[in-house]
Amino acid sequence: METYDVVVIGSGPGGYVGAIRCAQLGLKTAIIEKQWLGGVCLNMGCIPTKSLLKNADLAHTLRERAAEFGIKFEKLELDYSVAYKRSRQVADRLSKGVGFLMKKNSIDVVNGTARILSRNQVSVQNKDGITTELTTKNIVIATGSYAGTLPGVKIDGEKTLTYLEAIQQSTTPKSVVIIGAGALGAEFATLWNSYGSKVTLVEMLPRVLPLEDEEVSNELKKAFTKRGIEILTEAKVLSVATSTKGCTVKVTAGGEEKEIEAEQTLIATGFKPNTSNLGLEEIGVELTERKFIQVNEHMATNVPGVWAVGDVTGKLLLAHVASAQGIVCAESIAGVETRPLDYVMMPRATYSQPQVASFGYTEAQAKEKGLEFKVGKFNFQANGKALGLGDYGGFAKIIADANSGELLGAHLVGPEVSELLPELTLAKNSELTVEEIAGNIHAHPTLSEVLMEAALAVEGKAIQA
Repeated sequence: METYDVVVIGSGPGGYVGAIRCAQLGLKTAIIEKQWLGGVCLNMGCIPTKSLLKNADLAHTLRERAAEFGIKFEKLELDYSVAYKRSRQVADRLSKGVGFLMKKNSIDVVNGTARILSRNQVSVQNKDGITTELTTKNIVIATGSYAGTLPGVKIDGEKTLTYLEAIQQSTTPKSVVIIGAGALGAEFATLWNSYGSKVTLVEMLPRVLPLEDEEVSNELKKAFTKRGIEILTEAKVLSVATSTKGCTVKVTAGGEEKEIEAEQTLIATGFKPNTSNLGLEEIGVELTERKFIQVNEHMATNVPGVWAVGDVTGKLLLAHVASAQGIVCAESIAGVETRPLDYVMMPRATYSQPQVASFGYTEAQAKEKGLEFKVGKFNFQANGKALGLGDYGGFAKIIADANSGELLGAHLVGPEVSELLPELTLAKNSELTVEEIAGNIHAHPTLSEVLMEAALAVEGKAIQA
């Protein structure tokens, strides 16, 4: 029976990053994984979708805008199976990279399904049914989440899908209804629409990306509508029926009942924590009503020596948040100085076309909190690099404290905005003001100049507006 300082259950972004940090701090560490090193994000989520979306961007350009760039061809052929194959190669390469990092950091990898026997013991059953036990001073739960579905909807993997089945398809549907217009729904809408699928996006709340700034949501809706994506908001799904031909989704929207026929239906309504059958209740770990694990700012549960990071905590279900939690957890276990996380100020990104990126308070949230603030906004339409790229929809919006000039939030929609956001989150963490952002000389021509101009616009000093 092996004895460890730390046993991590789950090798997703929270688990493997936390394990590496534990090893760096001199803790003997093991990590348990029942399926893929790197977890869902690396193998079936964040990474392969970005590969597919790159192909989608090329497909959309060639299908809809080739003439604009002086490209001519007699017959365009798009082979989605090649895009799918490339996405798997990318994911496999990174998964092997995680394996290399485990060896490099002398972390033992134990393959199988974990169950917590006590606060110091974990059993692992491998695919052959053989069980081993690990003894440890600390247990870190990093088991992630799984896609939820709608009551009465059975996922068959052919006509009704979650992201997991959708991302493993080597073909695109001729028509599809996507239920849920959050980040996941928006990304798959972009992907399939780019390859010519007829896409209908159904959202229960008043707008697409309902957690984002309202202006951002409206800009994305405008772009999606221009691309031919049908959008139904404030729409309630009554039923999803399947037949040999496909699916019939019955909804109510705008006071009217409507039936939508499609080849497939994607359920993109959210995620639930993987906390069942772990033995948590037996050792007394406190869960929320929705079965997420309750943790404090150090990622500790109510049971001494038992910790949790990532989606299972329900704090903010994003890969980079899980990684940050993993580091905080490891440093807390080792007793070294660490920095608590501010989930409001965490970066968020949606890789639709156009992209959306944000952090901090929206205007509505700032008003609700009674904050005194100013807003600066600058459109990509006035940015030389964006015009040169032929991708100039959207804007950058900065919300700053009216007195100090420090950032309260930022909301971007447009070309590659996920790559622009770190400048602003770094500024926030460093307590820089909009004046200091505006005074930073940005290379010309770059997309990043919209951040300088938006910062200038907070005080009404934008140059190019």
